Amino acid sequence: MKIKIAIVDDNSFLIKTVEEKLSFFDDLNVKFSALDGSDLLEQLKRNHNLDLILMDIEMPVLNGIETTEIVKQKYPHIKIIMLTVFDNDEHIFNAIKAGADGYLLKEINARDLHSGILETLNGGAAMNPSIALKTLKLLRKPFVSTNSTDIEAIKLTEREIDVLEQLSKGLSYNAIADNLILSTGTIRKHIENIYRKLQVHNKLEAVQKARRNNLI
Repeated sequence: MKIKIAIVDDNSFLIKTVEEKLSFFDDLNVKFSALDGSDLLEQLKRNHNLDLILMDIEMPVLNGIETTEIVKQKYPHIKIIMLTVFDNDEHIFNAIKAGADGYLLKEINARDLHSGILETLNGGAAMNPSIALKTLKLLRKPFVSTNSTDIEAIKLTEREIDVLEQLSKGLSYNAIADNLILSTGTIRKHIENIYRKLQVHNKLEAVQKARRNNLI
């Protein structure tokens, strides 16, 4: 039985690069690729018969960490390896919180990527040595945001609260833009500001924190 894989990255060239690395191994089969988290979720509705997803982090519409959280809730049988150029503490911490099963850098060679996939499917946690070291440090001293602003002192604008309320309904950026008669780019900017003010990194955290503090 071949291992069924999906690749998620907003850079089509990098998708091809990963596909080439995987093509060296007869036991791997790339079923499809997606250009962002929203694209992946739509494709999973049609076919979630997958073993593993290789997930980028920085993507438009729905980033890799947000997408991982959703996929793990809906399709817990699918393993997810973050495959990214970033190895900073915050991304690692949030990826692990979201349910990622492994975390590898895109510069990884084909053989090590194959080994990481097999290790993850066998219950391990694939990680580059540098990532593994950072993860150990995080476990000893969990990441704390450097922004110590008190949540109670944060003031959201009326428009940001409107956007948060729309987010709480599970709407896409495009749907929110339509409802509020704004461009999708403007919605993204509002959401970036909301994340910064609330000191969160994804929609779920933003909505939960806003509700806890009676902002929505």
